[in-house]
Formats: sequence, structure tokens, C-alpha cells
Amino acid sequence: MKKVLLFTALAAALTAGLAQAGEKLVVAATPVPHAEILELIKPTLAKEGVDLEIKVFTDYVQPNVQVDQKRLDANYFQTLPYLKSFNEGKGTNLVTVIGVHVEPFGGYSKKVKTLAELKDGATIAIPNEGSNSGRALILLQKAGLIELKDPKNALATPKDIAKNPHNFKFKELESAMLPRVLDQVDLDMINTNYALEAGLNPAKDALVIEGADSPYVNFLVARPDNKDSDAIQKLAKALTSPEVKAFIAKKYNGAVLPAF
Repeated sequence: MKKVLLFTALAAALTAGLAQAGEKLVVAATPVPHAEILELIKPTLAKEGVDLEIKVFTDYVQPNVQVDQKRLDANYFQTLPYLKSFNEGKGTNLVTVIGVHVEPFGGYSKKVKTLAELKDGATIAIPNEGSNSGRALILLQKAGLIELKDPKNALATPKDIAKNPHNFKFKELESAMLPRVLDQVDLDMINTNYALEAGLNPAKDALVIEGADSPYVNFLVARPDNKDSDAIQKLAKALTSPEVKAFIAKKYNGAVLPAF
């Protein structure tokens, strides 16, 4: 009888240990705000049997490549236009799971205090990735600085500019590099996650910025084979919880806006 009870106790302990360890879920994210938000919900997921491991990346390519190659389970860093462009360009089939937040895209400068102060021939730095390039140019168009051939072209590049009355010069760089050239250009169009990493406050420092109605929501992204898995769905639920909404409001003070 004692042996049976001992065996039962050991089995229960083992089961509890496995439940505590949880299902492993490896998710890629850029440092700010994505990884910070994932760190916030890590304890919540652990209680639900999901062991979340966060892999931090500073570029926009490898997080998608490694999810596609099944080296990672999911990622959280990108907008839908960027994902569509990536899938088309790389032949991948990654899919959105849920939208989490918006990071209003902005333009910054250390040389002028208003857009009106930009001189003819001024240099404007923009992202060189298709969707981010288009996002920057559309924002510049809304500010009245340029006119695009197609005002709604999410993949616009400087070649798609129809009118450039002030002869602005465009410097195209990888998004992660843009904060590093802030001192070297007249206007720097920077994604908010990189702006925050560089110590900029989009709500205060941006000379031009998207509104809260921005269509560029940041999504949790996975593959068709795992997007509906129990662990991914628990992650999606945690990312759109009241806890995350309150954290975003307090932590980022308008620089990041909940999309749920």
C-alpha cells in the first residue's frame, strides 16, 4: 500500500512539474516596445502553462526568416503592409494572428524646429524597406512637403514622387540605422520602436507624426500550421488584455497606442 501511495505521489509531482514547465513558445521581437510588452505577460502565460522565451532582434528580416524556417514559433514587430511585402518578396506564407498596437511614425530633426524651416535641397532620411518607405513618404505628403503619383501607395519609394517643389534629397537607409544619422540629415523619418530606443519621445519630439487613426497596426505573426495552436492563442489573448492596455498607456505616454 505504501509503495502504491509513494508511486502516486511521485507521479503527481512529475505531472505538476511538467505543467509548471509548460509548453515552450519562442517568439521574436524588437526591443522596444515589443519585447517589453512580452516580458510583462510572461508570468501570466506561465500560469497558463506556456513557457515564453523572447528572442530580441534589431532588424526586420531575421524574425520572419526564422519563423518561416520553424526555428521560432512566432514574432511580434511588424505591420501588415510590411508582412505582405515580405511574403511577396521572399516567397513566404506568414500570417497575422492578432493586432496589438500602433506606433505612430514620425519625423525628427536636430537642425530645425518646424517643417517650415526646412530649406530647399534639404536632406530627408527615410527607411529603405518598401512598406516603411511608403509610410514615410505618405506622411511627408500629408504634411504638404511632396506629392506622390499614387497618394495611397503603401510601397512608394522616392521614384514614385510626382512633385518635389523644394528639391528635397532622400537618403534611404535600413530602419535600424536611421537614429544614427539624426545629426547628419535635416529631417529623419524614424519608426517609433527605434525612436524610443534612441531616447526620443515621439509625442514631444516629432515634427510630424501619424495620428491615432494610423492603419499601421503591429501584429503578432505566425505560420498557417501553428497560428491556431493553444499556446499561440493564449499569447494572443494575453497581448490584448486590459493589463497590456494599461501598461502601454502608462509606459509609453502616447508614443504607442493600443489597437484593441
